[in-house]
Amino acid sequence: MALGGNPIFNGKNFRGATQAPSVPQAYGQGPYGQNAYGQGQYGQVPGRAPGQVIDAQGGWAAAQQGMSQEQLQQMYNRPAAGPADTGRMTFDDVIVKTAACLGVLVAGAAVTLLVAQGLAMMLMLVGALGGFVLALVNTFKKQPSPALILAYAGLEGLFLGGLTRVLDGMFPGVGLQAVIGTLSVFAVTLVLFKSGKVRATPKVMRFFMIAMIGYAVFALINLVMMWTGAVNSPFGLRTSVEIFGIPLGVFIGLLAIGLAAFSLIMDFTSIEAGVRSGAPQRFSWTAAFGLTVTLVWLYVEIIRLLAILRGDD
Repeated sequence: MALGGNPIFNGKNFRGATQAPSVPQAYGQGPYGQNAYGQGQYGQVPGRAPGQVIDAQGGWAAAQQGMSQEQLQQMYNRPAAGPADTGRMTFDDVIVKTAACLGVLVAGAAVTLLVAQGLAMMLMLVGALGGFVLALVNTFKKQPSPALILAYAGLEGLFLGGLTRVLDGMFPGVGLQAVIGTLSVFAVTLVLFKSGKVRATPKVMRFFMIAMIGYAVFALINLVMMWTGAVNSPFGLRTSVEIFGIPLGVFIGLLAIGLAAFSLIMDFTSIEAGVRSGAPQRFSWTAAFGLTVTLVWLYVEIIRLLAILRGDD
């Protein structure tokens, strides 16, 4: 979509999207039924019968017989077709699809929060692995698949529900705090974007990519060290290493939350560009998927940071 937008949107045919064909108009007619040449009334053309119009291919359509002058006036006074009428993506489409994804995600989280502990841990693992696979599939798939996107949301719900159950059991209240924190960051980011104070400029994007690569390298090293037993801390290097008495995970967590917040700006930028360019309506699912991925990442970083802070008390 937009240059430098969220990587999830890369490769999608937003730039090549074409708008639906316009409604056929009478010869010599301008937009909204106005006569472009100031000749004739209500679609009449010199040398043509009243009410006779040209179709989209240039041939003559059958004349509309029996229409009164008032009916013709009403027909030409109708507003032009909007984006929804022509099959283009709108902000409302994105909101509805995102709400559907988050609804499925919450339902999946409710399952792992309510079932037995052992089953919840198994479902959490299934959700983590399955969600990761479907995230890759949906990211590289050229055309969005609503079924796969909703399945991703459901699996991530299983993972987040299990994660919340574990951490909230260790540090009561962090789950609710993480939800509030995620919604707060989302709201603040949206307000900053709408006000124009924050934009995904090429210069900022370069810093973002450098920080993302650094964060990814750290996360991979930390994961390998935890798997191999090189560190025994529950969060690996995040809690086993301290800087000025503060766990390294606090600094990493704040950086990750900042990156996730900027990723929301990238999502908003891509969605805005898609709506303006007249992207096909089906790509509203891609936009909803991008927002869901970012919100999942943001929630994980916030709840982990809260757990590290509580564990350091």
